[in-house]
Amino acid sequence: MDIAFLMPYLVHFVVLYVSVGVIYLVYKYKSRAATPKLPPGRKGLPYIGETLDYVLASRRGTPEKFVTDRNTKYSSDVFRTSLLGEDMAVFCGAAGNKFLFSGQNKYVTSWWPRPMKKAFLDPSSVDNSSAEESTKLRAYLPSLLKPESLQHYVPVMDRMAKEHLDQHWSPYNQVQVFPLSKKYTFSLACRLFMSVRDREEIEKFAKPFSIATAGLVSVPIDLPGTTFNRAVKAGRVIRQELFALITKKKNELLEKRRTVASDLVDNMLLDGMTEIEIGNKIVGFFIASHDTTSTAITFTVSYLSDYPDVYNKVLEEQMDILRSKGPEEPLRWEDIQKMKYTWCVACEAMRLAPPANGAFREAITDFTYAGYTIPKGWKAFWTVHSTHKNPNDFPDPEKFDPSRFEGNGPAPYTFVPFGGGPRMCPGKEYARLEILTFIHNLVTKFKWEKLNPNEKISYIPSPIPEEGLPIKLQAA
Repeated sequence: MDIAFLMPYLVHFVVLYVSVGVIYLVYKYKSRAATPKLPPGRKGLPYIGETLDYVLASRRGTPEKFVTDRNTKYSSDVFRTSLLGEDMAVFCGAAGNKFLFSGQNKYVTSWWPRPMKKAFLDPSSVDNSSAEESTKLRAYLPSLLKPESLQHYVPVMDRMAKEHLDQHWSPYNQVQVFPLSKKYTFSLACRLFMSVRDREEIEKFAKPFSIATAGLVSVPIDLPGTTFNRAVKAGRVIRQELFALITKKKNELLEKRRTVASDLVDNMLLDGMTEIEIGNKIVGFFIASHDTTSTAITFTVSYLSDYPDVYNKVLEEQMDILRSKGPEEPLRWEDIQKMKYTWCVACEAMRLAPPANGAFREAITDFTYAGYTIPKGWKAFWTVHSTHKNPNDFPDPEKFDPSRFEGNGPAPYTFVPFGGGPRMCPGKEYARLEILTFIHNLVTKFKWEKLNPNEKISYIPSPIPEEGLPIKLQAA
């Protein structure tokens, strides 16, 4: 066969082959250029992701290890993981904290994990956006937490602390600090938020609430026997009890034609909110004010036992305040402002044993941070564990040193037990009053020592002494 006859076909074939190759290379280049550079990391197992790794690290008492290991392996700025069934970018360091705190409603918005929604919120409202729920929740806080309102709480907190210590501590030589501090903070929240004083009624809420909070950071598998399943069942009980209480208070308002609120529930009823809406908001208040504050009290008591010199300085400060008052005169707002060193001690306790691990956000647009793209819809997580024990932020980080908080204190965005920026926890001042009032009454009434100095600590999700922090009491 004449080769000249085949030449045109060969030329066409070569041209076609080269053209297809060029088109493929251009496509690959453009695809690569269009593919966002995601944060480094791994997603872990299907659906579960790395949730089990996070939960196990927390239960071993080292939740910071989950963060620091990935900081070292992937990036000190931001890394990718999958928690609670969601793609998630974990932001690290003071710069990461600042970015998320200041990026609210610009890059991110509030987001609640599905276990929290399913366990605590009414099913008919679960589809509401977390941002919407959070905005409504915070709308009621300014009036409740203004200094002029908080000033009236101090004598109530003082009286309830005294009653609590007389009833649950004084009759005994040994007590468990953690369950008792939870009992105190929960009773106080019931009194201030809902005007509930009856012990049996308080217990109706307290027991299921404890079960439900244990499931906040759990693998969201709703099967019998799982932590998540128990949390969902407990949440159902809480909503039933809340609905009954709110309905009762609503009827009382109508019958007595009251127009002045005596507590937070009354305030919401007078504003026309439904029972379901009020129940969701009250649950949010309890989550924010209960476990976190009781944990801070517990570990402040623990560290005061470990460091006699610190205890003596706190005792001196509190006795000066006590001596300045009459025999039955309650604490006032002005007294709380004098407890500067005691608050430094509480802050150092919260640095080493943070009451909350951090908080979640959701990306509302694609954005870039530290050279990586965070896609819209991804979840973001800021965590105390990237700064609180970071030697660059806190030299000799394992050392208990309240002086870190004297003067100007730590650098901005490094000490974040209450968050920061526009989303700073609005209950920070409420928590400060509650902690300081309790510690004042405790140190002026008792001395104590730990019964097990080597007690193990687990995070479920807040730090919990596995034996409840048992102590031996003596009169001060």
